Amino acid sequence: MKELTVEATVESIPVITDFVDEQLARYDCPMKAQAQIDIAIDELFSNIVHYAYHPGTGPATVRVEVLEEPLSVVITFIDQGVPYDPLAKADPDVTLSAQEREIGGLGIYIVKKNMNEITYEYKDGRNILKIRKEL
Repeated sequence: MKELTVEATVESIPVITDFVDEQLARYDCPMKAQAQIDIAIDELFSNIVHYAYHPGTGPATVRVEVLEEPLSVVITFIDQGVPYDPLAKADPDVTLSAQEREIGGLGIYIVKKNMNEITYEYKDGRNILKIRKEL
């Protein structure tokens, strides 16, 4: 397992993405899976940046763990910000046009559709969001 802690800022998103991609490269991760993971990182870390410590900032940790059976990657996002479960909100009605749909929720919906598993818990004063993607 590898772990990186950075300040929860927009500027940290490419740092986190590069860190995760470096781990994925060791396992010959297919490009499609890597692209889906990178989109998930952007969405989930952006949520931490914009909501966890608003209007300030604080630390955020990303852990990367590779599981063998089946070969998959688990990425854990941890922050000490305001408790927020992005999975609690209902999925957007994607049958509606963009103008008819309520604002928000589309990013997490895309993450849910592209990952094999996503879980959230608030424990010991920390938001802990895990995604798992089979490689």
